[in-house]
Amino acid sequence: MAIKKVWIEEGCTACGLCESICPEVFVVDDEATVIEGADFSQHEAEIIEAAESCPVEVIKYE
Repeated sequence: MAIKKVWIEEGCTACGLCESICPEVFVVDDEATVIEGADFSQHEAEIIEAAESCPVEVIKYE
């Protein structure tokens, strides 16, 4: 599966878990954001882990 798109839906609590799992794709300030231009193909396992670990389940990918 090739991840082409990653986004964060409304409701992020800025817990920082996604950034700790995959700092190459996620950054957390007031809320988590996806780093523009990030190479998703190099970090697919980490993106999936971050999405599955998100306590509020707002990290999405396709």
